[in-house]
Amino acid sequence: MIELTAAQVAAATGGRLAADAEVLVRGPVVVDSRRVQAGSLFVALPGEHVDGHDYAVAAVAAGATLVLAGRELDVPCVVVDDVQAALGELARHVLATLRAEGDLRLVGITGSVGKTTTKDLLGQLLGPHGSTVVPRGSFNNEIGLPLTVLEATRETRFLVLEMGASGVGHLTYLTRIAPPDVAVVLTVGSAHLGGFGGIEGVARAKAEIVTGLAAGGTAVLNADDRRVVAMAEVAPGAVVTFGTIPSADVRAEDLAIDRAGRASFTLRVRHDGGEERTPVTLALVGEHHVTNALAAATAALQLGLRPADVAAGLAGASALSPHRMQVTDRPDGITVIDDSYNANPDSMRAALRALAVMAGRERRSVAVLGEMLELGEGSRAAHDEIGRLVVRLNIKLLVVVGEGAGGFHDGATQEGSWGDEVRFAPDVEAATALLRDELREGDVVLVKASNGSGLWRLGDELAAPDATGRAGGDA
Repeated sequence: MIELTAAQVAAATGGRLAADAEVLVRGPVVVDSRRVQAGSLFVALPGEHVDGHDYAVAAVAAGATLVLAGRELDVPCVVVDDVQAALGELARHVLATLRAEGDLRLVGITGSVGKTTTKDLLGQLLGPHGSTVVPRGSFNNEIGLPLTVLEATRETRFLVLEMGASGVGHLTYLTRIAPPDVAVVLTVGSAHLGGFGGIEGVARAKAEIVTGLAAGGTAVLNADDRRVVAMAEVAPGAVVTFGTIPSADVRAEDLAIDRAGRASFTLRVRHDGGEERTPVTLALVGEHHVTNALAAATAALQLGLRPADVAAGLAGASALSPHRMQVTDRPDGITVIDDSYNANPDSMRAALRALAVMAGRERRSVAVLGEMLELGEGSRAAHDEIGRLVVRLNIKLLVVVGEGAGGFHDGATQEGSWGDEVRFAPDVEAATALLRDELREGDVVLVKASNGSGLWRLGDELAAPDATGRAGGDA
């Protein structure tokens, strides 16, 4: 973060100063006392299970020079009515300062699926062209976003922000803190339906990133998603589209998928002087990553990169965040696809199709699926539909983990009259034991579920260097 005095922090947050006005914050802003560095500002967030105020003394002892707190403490602090809201106000102040002093450009990314991979790709495209700040993991909410903004300094040229929403008004809050110069909308899907009241509610909520654009900003919209491209109607300025359909401004043509599940295509970019076509080959696994790559490419083009730079950057880019289509080829001949960070019907379909392509006819495909959370009243039907898709894709073995995922089992058995091809495990431990006995050389295994199901622990275990499976006997 830029250096600020305690008096400046108090002014930015509307807080009361309970410290020497000249105390200087010159380190990172943190909410975890274990991450404190010399000169840090420690934000004492109250929580359901842990109260940051209880760690304020330890944070100062570790090097923090100031605490943002909801009550006066026996350490230098700025006292505010609402610590979380004050964190947002501080980020808003710092961003406005950086914009007034330099040429920082901000990209906001939202969508029902693909946000984290897209921000990872865009960060890798922009990094060689200027100092770039990208969120760690999925720092995309009312806490993670301002913390990411506060990582920016006067040297930062590009700030990439992932913006998540679990209800109407959430993106309006985030764009008030950080209005984007470029707003990217990937998809409107069925993630977190319970908080929106239906898919049209999701569309209205995602459109808030477009209406929240900074003056002169550009909306980058997915032409392949009718609900997304319709957001052009509420855009306050320029609109650029991406997709696979002919009308898209930035388009993927001649799409092909190799046996490793990696996509190649021709990147066609329309501009005032005509068109440019550039070949692209992705290192990412799964056809669905074409949408993420196109979104990142289009945003990068709006920030001044050339198509050739974009194509070269995409070829070398990877999904940096864990548990997102991470592919591990084990020494025992088993391939693990760990996509266990999150799941909704759209991403589940995409991952299952990638599994089917990678296994082909020569290898056995195994889908280990846990519950898709936050789907509301339609949850059981959504799980049932995915279970039926498993059969239609000719996945050879389905392992359903947890009672909440039972709809997968129902749909698969009703669609295909399966017997031993579908197994049920009540928890992660039972699934681990089952797979330890069941997997054999040549299998391709997909692990997919919402993060809250805990199936990521199984993904870690299966992909661990010392993991073993059955290969005609104990391996």
